[in-house]
Amino acid sequence: MIHLSPAAVSEIKRLKSRQQQPNPLFRLAVKLGGCSGWYYDTSFDEIASSGDRTFECEGIQVVIDAESFNYVDGLTIDYSEDLMGGAFRFHNPQANASCGCGNSFAIG
Repeated sequence: MIHLSPAAVSEIKRLKSRQQQPNPLFRLAVKLGGCSGWYYDTSFDEIASSGDRTFECEGIQVVIDAESFNYVDGLTIDYSEDLMGGAFRFHNPQANASCGCGNSFAIG
């Protein structure tokens, strides 16, 4: 299961309204790289693939490929702004380390 904070829901809806697709899906993936070994990648997509996991939260369809889901089950996505700008913040109960920016993580 993936959770979205109210701030993340608001920001995703704002970004979604700027997309060219009629009903874009919010895609979350985990990719190899970053300071700690893995990093979160977010985008919008038109369709879900057959192996994707799909969750709905406050009217937002969150789509995750099956391999990435193994690394983010239980993840909470938040959104906040600071002096450097706004960004999604990822709170992953499976991560045992993360870099200073919070977008890269390690799983032991």
